[in-house]
Amino acid sequence: MSALTPREIVSELDKFIIGQDEAKRMVAIALRNRWRRRLVPEDLRDEIAPKNIIMMGPTGVGKTEIARRLARLAGSPFHKVEATKFTEIGYVGRDVESMIRDLMEIGVSMVRKEEAERVKDKAESLAEERLLDLLLPPLRPSGAALAMPGPVTETETGTGGQEAASELSTREKFRRMWREGKLDDRLVELEVKTQQGPHVEVLAMPGLEDMSLQMQDMLGRVFPGKKKNRRMKVRDAHATLLQEEADKLVDMDKVVDTARERVEQSGILFLDEIDKIAGKGREGGPDVSREGVQRDLLPVVEGCVVNTKYGMVRTDHILFIAAGAFHFSKPSDLVPELQGRFPLRVELKALGKEEFLRILTEPKNALTVQYQALMATEGIELSFTPEALDEIADMTQRINEQTENIGARRLYTIMEKLLSHLSFEASDRSGDQVVVDRDYVRRELKDVVENQDLSRYIL
Repeated sequence: MSALTPREIVSELDKFIIGQDEAKRMVAIALRNRWRRRLVPEDLRDEIAPKNIIMMGPTGVGKTEIARRLARLAGSPFHKVEATKFTEIGYVGRDVESMIRDLMEIGVSMVRKEEAERVKDKAESLAEERLLDLLLPPLRPSGAALAMPGPVTETETGTGGQEAASELSTREKFRRMWREGKLDDRLVELEVKTQQGPHVEVLAMPGLEDMSLQMQDMLGRVFPGKKKNRRMKVRDAHATLLQEEADKLVDMDKVVDTARERVEQSGILFLDEIDKIAGKGREGGPDVSREGVQRDLLPVVEGCVVNTKYGMVRTDHILFIAAGAFHFSKPSDLVPELQGRFPLRVELKALGKEEFLRILTEPKNALTVQYQALMATEGIELSFTPEALDEIADMTQRINEQTENIGARRLYTIMEKLLSHLSFEASDRSGDQVVVDRDYVRRELKDVVENQDLSRYIL
């Protein structure tokens, strides 16, 4: 688990997210508290519950990005889910506990990838030997010459010894050629597994999709996949062999145990659109379903045990971050019990021209940097003048005011429209230097900006 201080966490988040300082400070404290909890005496550790957070703010202001970057900093399993996917019985939707099963799948995948990276060197070596066996099948069982007992006779050195030495020399030549990339396109025959088990569609009632997946998994174990020989290029065969060897070296029991511990102690669940279920049941109608979803969410957020295909997972110390625009409702519209499980509230501010300008220039993954890298693949040197960026930011703010305010996401549509002609012609303009200035921006977006009806459809 990350031992970054709150100040360091905020500093890392600043590299990718502009503004929203209060929200960054709050999630930084929540992350640091998880690290602190691991260091307190064990008898007190289980008593310290995570301080779940509700983020309030319009779309496109960074709610999801803050949570996602926080999880990446901590190395924590992270899963985003829309609260509107869940319903009580009688309404089409998913089972609430499915989000814990999904989080556990993400945790297992994360740990398996880490373990595969740890054994990568050994897997590379074993895969290379198997590849050489395909290219040059051994004349005798591997190691037979080395395992010969007693002194080597003159006859043996004259016949078997020469053959072994010749085979070894040829094998080393093939090894050198493979490492130099000279054998990549040669074809070899490799035995590979076919799709595991028969493909059976298991129909499930709404909300019971996880049962369908478990049935398919069970059928896959009952009817294991067959093997067949396939001809493929050497580089593709090496990739297949590398995956097989890594799978053999990874201890899946250890992976599952580590993943379960990581999910339980440092998992982060992001509940988006929670404002859509913040309605109180009155006299029927959709509000009944909304309150039903809240009642279903409550035990998971409070702490319960969820059955997954990897075993039982406790939710007591998973950090829940809920988010919503709350245009037509407020956190107090949630049922009191659920409100109490989200003690921290923070409001994210709508973005304006100044923030849009900073988003275009400051983050490590700024849109301008992304488009420059994309155009560089075609041999085009793309640059933006400060005046052009100022015009784009101003245009983004005006269109957000005139139409639906979608925050920083508006920058994506404007930038794509701005550079659409260049993107189409890029393959024919290799070696060009393209400077996007204020005139370029106004020229490319003139028709769309002046025609408000058109801008509603395009931007």
